[in-house]
Amino acid sequence: MVLQQVSPSVWYVQGVSELGSSANQNFISNAAVVATPAGVVLVDALGSPALAKRLVAEIKKITPLPITHVLVTHYHADHIYGLQVFKDLGAKIFAHRAALDYLNSDTAQLRLEASREQLFPWVDEHTRLVMPDAWIDTDQELLLGGMRFQARIVGPAHTPEDLAFYLPTEKVLFAGDLVFRNRIPFVGQADSRHWITALDQLLSFDTRVIVPGHGPVSNDARHDMQQTREYLVYLRTAMGRAAEAMEPFEEAYQKTDWSQFAHLPLFKSANRMNAYNTYLQLEHEAK
Repeated sequence: MVLQQVSPSVWYVQGVSELGSSANQNFISNAAVVATPAGVVLVDALGSPALAKRLVAEIKKITPLPITHVLVTHYHADHIYGLQVFKDLGAKIFAHRAALDYLNSDTAQLRLEASREQLFPWVDEHTRLVMPDAWIDTDQELLLGGMRFQARIVGPAHTPEDLAFYLPTEKVLFAGDLVFRNRIPFVGQADSRHWITALDQLLSFDTRVIVPGHGPVSNDARHDMQQTREYLVYLRTAMGRAAEAMEPFEEAYQKTDWSQFAHLPLFKSANRMNAYNTYLQLEHEAK
C-alpha cells in the first residue's frame, strides 16, 4: 500500500485486480485521500479494518492533520469494512440515504458473516457495519476543511446508493465503482441502464483526473468513462437481443463475440455472471 499523488491535495491507494481473499486482505478497491487545510477527507474506506489501519499509517507520512471525514461512494464490502477504524478516530461519515436499506438488510448481515469466514483473520467477529453520521439525499456542495466537494447522486446504477464526488479546484472526480479501469466491471445486480445514464452525467464534469473505484487513476477521463460505458452497452445489446428472441442464455452467451474484452483482468471470473444478470434484467424490463 503506497499513497500516489494525483493533484496538489489528492493521493490514492490502488487495490489489486483480484477477487477479495485472505491472501490479499480484501485489498481490491481504491481509497482516496484529500489533504484539506483543516484535516483529511477520505473517499471510501477499503475492505478490512487492517487495511484501514495501514492507510492511517500512510496518511501520517504526508500530513499530521486528523482524518475528519469519510465520503462513501457505495456500500459494497470492499469499500466499507474499514469504516470502523475511521469512525473510532472521530471521522464523520457521509453516504447516500439509500444505503440505509442495505445496512438494515439480511443481505448485509449474511455478507458480513460470509466475509468473516472467507477473509479471516482480516475480517472477523470484531468487524462491524458502520452507520453514516450524515445522509446525502440530493446533489449538493459540501464544504469540508475549507475545500468544496460537489456530491452527485448517480444511483441506482452499480448500487442503489451510488455517489460520485468532484473536487472542482483540482478537477478531480472520485467516481466510485461507476468507473473500472484495467479490469472487467462488476455488474452484479446493477441497474445497467441507469449506470450508462450516470456515466453520461459524469462526462459533463470538466475532469482532469478520475480516481476510480478499481484500477489506476485516469488522466484521460472521457476515454475511460467511455470504456466502461461501451462494455455496459455491449452487454445490454447482446443480452437484450437474446432476451427479446427468448433465446436460452447459454446459447446466447456462447454465440456472443467477447474478444474485445477477453484480455481484461477478471474477465473469466466476472463476465459470464455480468452477462447472466444483464440477461435477467432485460427479461424483466421487457415484461
